[in-house]
This record gives sequence, structure tokens and C-alpha cells, in this order.
Amino acid sequence: MSSYLAELSRAVTAITVVDGSTPERRRVHEAQWGAHARVVEPDLGAVVTAPQEAGGSRRALNGKVLGAMTGIRQARHDAVVLADDDVRHTCDTLARLVEALDRADLVRPVNVYEAWPWQARWDGARTLVNLALGTDWPGTFALRRSTVVRVGGWSPEVLFENLELWRTVEVAGHVTESLTDVRVPREPPSVRQFWSQRVRQAYDDLAQPSRLVAELSILPVTALAARRGPVPLAVLAALGVTVAARGRRRLGADVVPPDVPLWAPVWLLERGVCTWLALGSRLHGGVRYHGTRVRVAAHSHVWLRRSRREHALGAPGDEGQSYPMRRNPHQAFGRGLSPRPVGTPTP
Repeated sequence: MSSYLAELSRAVTAITVVDGSTPERRRVHEAQWGAHARVVEPDLGAVVTAPQEAGGSRRALNGKVLGAMTGIRQARHDAVVLADDDVRHTCDTLARLVEALDRADLVRPVNVYEAWPWQARWDGARTLVNLALGTDWPGTFALRRSTVVRVGGWSPEVLFENLELWRTVEVAGHVTESLTDVRVPREPPSVRQFWSQRVRQAYDDLAQPSRLVAELSILPVTALAARRGPVPLAVLAALGVTVAARGRRRLGADVVPPDVPLWAPVWLLERGVCTWLALGSRLHGGVRYHGTRVRVAAHSHVWLRRSRREHALGAPGDEGQSYPMRRNPHQAFGRGLSPRPVGTPTP
């Protein structure tokens, strides 16, 4: 991280790392990174009030949203780039994202692994299928700080925080843009991280009903094909590989090894299993995330529009006013919040 921040500091005017570590560990990080970045702790006052459950209790907070909003509110410039700690921006990717902010309020690039161990190939097949059928959600965005502050941020009580941000900005009438030709390097997950993400990633799709229905059908369709013999099963596998190969062409054959599409049948089978497990988690109060349970994957456009109307009718003040969440001894946020660089590239 130290060398990355040093390199990043040559391309941006300010870097903020929101560090959810223990105070002792954060002091170590301040000593290591202080020459290139501000290191701050997450601020509960940076997030807006989220809807309450029946009975007045609140759900767990997503530490990523808390970290992102802390960085956004402390940013010194309007052009802000959010990035997870495993993302490795280059000067070119930063420049292109910030350039896009001249015409959009929120910009989404594409992540591509910078190394390809087996778990990256497996998960990379997911990225290729997503790109072939629509879009993939990266661990980095460029945004206008003024826009996000004006809309009051986005809900910290969801699992799929990227989709929540995107929908919140769209519902507020602002411009979003996807740049599939901006490929931002990302470190592959460790094997432990990889396995911990399987059900959680499937849970995200509870916020996308059409996709959820398709993924719930994977196991029944596969079982039916298997009953009819190896040929129908092979046809299904070939279809998955073909779709992933299309995604590889869209992303760029020069950055993805040629065998990654062959992992698509493996990933599809995994998603077929994990989607049912995710649905079971939903029935038991939500998916486990850093020691807590998160119930909502992401709010729908309809829910967000209704919430926005109710807020406009019932809450005095400017559109951009936020309502900080009070500290509550019964409320927890993800303890695994990682350091998040928030950079502001120079024009």
C-alpha cells in the first residue's frame, strides 16, 4: 500500500485513507502513509439516516458506505475517486475517469485482475459473463462530491452498496456513465477471501429480480439436462463458455487469459447453488457480513423514489441536508472495514 500511495500522490492533489483498523494499527498506518495521504477513522456522522425496521431497531451498517461517505465529506475537491484497498489505479485510469466527470456525476469503470491465480480465473469468469450480458460492478467509482452531498449520500444499511449508490444518483435525476474501456487493475482475492465472498455476492442479486430468477433456475435446468444425458449438459457448458468469451472480447483479450472463459460453467454452477443459499439467508434475517447480518441487498428505484418524496414532504431544509445517524450501543457496522484511498486527480 505504501508504494501504491506514493505513486498515486504524483497523479492526484489529495488522498484520504479511511482506516477502520484499531487505534494502534491506525497509528502505524499514519506513520507509514502520512507522507502521501491523510489517514482518518470512519465517522458515523458522515452517513445519513436510514429507514428503521418495525419496532424501531436498526440494521447493521455497511462499513464500506461509512468509509466512503467519511472520505467524500472530508474531500477537498469536487472530483473524487473512490477505490477499495485492492484496486490499483494508474495515472491514465484516474485521468480518464475525472475527464468523464465533465459530462456525468457518477462514473463506473471496469476492474480487471492484475494477476490470475485459480481463484481469479474462477471469479474472472463472473466478470466476463456480467460484461457479456450487461455490466460488472467494480470496486472503484468517480463522482462529483457536490452531487453526492446534495442527494444526502446513500443508504449504509445495504449489502450491495455500489448498486445503491448508482440507483440513488439516478433517482435524484443526475447523470451516470459506464466506461467499459477504462480497465482498472485489481489485486486478486486471497483463497480465504474468495470463499467468503461466494454467498455474499449471490445475495447481491436479490436486488435484481430478473437476474435472481435466472440464477435460481440454473440448478433445475442443469439437473434436467443431466437427466437427459451428457450431450445437453455439454451444450449448457458450451453456452456458458460462449457467453464468457463474448465478455472477454468486450473487456479486451489482451488483459484476460484465453482460458478464463472455460471457468464460466464452474462459476455458473457455483452461482446456482449460492443463490439458493442466499435466499435461505434472507429468510433467516439476512446474509452474514463481518459478524453482523445485512438484510437488504439494495433498494429498488421505486423504493428510493418513494423515500425521496417522503423526505421532501416531511423533512425541512435544503435538498442536500443529511441527518447523521446517532451512535447506538446496539448498532454495529462491519468490523472488516479496509483502508480506502479516496483520491482527487489533478485536472
